[in-house]
Amino acid sequence: MSDRVLLATFEHEDDLLAATDAVRRGGFEIVDAFTPYAVHGLERAMGLRPSRLTWVCFLCGMTGALGMLWFEHWTASIDWQLDVGGKPWNSLPSDVPVAFEAAVLLAGFGSVFALFAVSRLFPGKQPQIIDPRITDDRFVLVIDEANAAFDAAAVRSMLQEFHVLAVEERVTTPGGELQ
Repeated sequence: MSDRVLLATFEHEDDLLAATDAVRRGGFEIVDAFTPYAVHGLERAMGLRPSRLTWVCFLCGMTGALGMLWFEHWTASIDWQLDVGGKPWNSLPSDVPVAFEAAVLLAGFGSVFALFAVSRLFPGKQPQIIDPRITDDRFVLVIDEANAAFDAAAVRSMLQEFHVLAVEERVTTPGGELQ
């Protein structure tokens, strides 16, 4: 089954932000927005939930820190006990720098791999190019036309207020790619 989407192309990010907010307030479902760079406030205008990537980063960092603290304690106190100048085997202050580095390492790797998994980025994936100028200076808003009450003409006239450059209807395949 294929769904139809409406692609609205803008020249300025302010027009995209205002149009996104107006489309969402109008009750239409926004599929995605494509921009050449990060547009601050776009996630709020689209009505997206806050990212859970921060929690993934935190959990991976804590796993790295606690895992390294356990490993250092096990190595120094249980597996290979060495009495060096009467110092204690399980000295926490000497273990903290290495545990911090392990936390940073695992948090970084975990965040990157989680981002790749959520974004469905994998080696060999072909890019979906809607408009060649998106990576240069164009902003595209993708609106879902699945609702039976969707009126493309009304949406087009609403978008004219926001200096839309082009409005185009396309069909998406079941895999989510535009045709």
